[in-house]
Amino acid sequence: MLEIGRVERYIHEKLKNEKLHFVLLDPDDVVPEVAGQIAEMSEEVGVDAIMVGGSTGAEGDVLDAVVKAIKESSNLPVILFPGSHGGISKYADAIFFMSLLNSRNPFFITGAQALGAFQVRRYNLEPIPMAYLIIEPGETVGWVGDAKPIPRHKPKIAAAYALAGQYLGMRLVYLEAGSGARQPVPPEMISLVKRVIDVPLIVGGGIRTAKDARKAVESGADIVVTGTAIEKAGSLEKAMEKLEELNSGIKG
Repeated sequence: MLEIGRVERYIHEKLKNEKLHFVLLDPDDVVPEVAGQIAEMSEEVGVDAIMVGGSTGAEGDVLDAVVKAIKESSNLPVILFPGSHGGISKYADAIFFMSLLNSRNPFFITGAQALGAFQVRRYNLEPIPMAYLIIEPGETVGWVGDAKPIPRHKPKIAAAYALAGQYLGMRLVYLEAGSGARQPVPPEMISLVKRVIDVPLIVGGGIRTAKDARKAVESGADIVVTGTAIEKAGSLEKAMEKLEELNSGIKG
């Protein structure tokens, strides 16, 4: 059985006292210097971890440079959020070893994972098994991952997939509306999924305001992921304001 590592223990310990806020940075959208500055600001306002990854382009030297810049600028755990087996960096602390359960393509369910497994072991990265579910509209990640997005008005389908993921041994469930989605995951879906699973629930995509973040938390999200709203803020000063706003929505 896969042992729980340091980063996963950190997540569980923090969840005993509060809901968590993870910031997702896409190496395709932020240069290393800006990524480091956002990570530093994130730590300042009380964000709990930095996720690094993206659907396209987040590989190799580009990925390594962003991860290193974040590690040099903050003490927050850096967790890889790979779009495929190329999204692995030896400089990170952990990796969400995720299976896109509602993909039409077995490559994104088990294929990419098999191709990346030895590299995760070689780099001594901490793997955190996660069931990843794409909810309408899905945006770029839904298209790249050849997903069959779960309809927004069908929470039972999401709950069934989430419970199946737990029964398959995955220790986190992630409901993803897609980066830049016009609307976040519906509260009714979050609520039902949370009621049927016993593992932490992560929710991301389309969360732009404190109100969006608060609604996700009140519906049952244990961890809320934000990213696009911060990356697209326009300046570091506005990014700081957005970080503070979103964090206050999550932590109250």
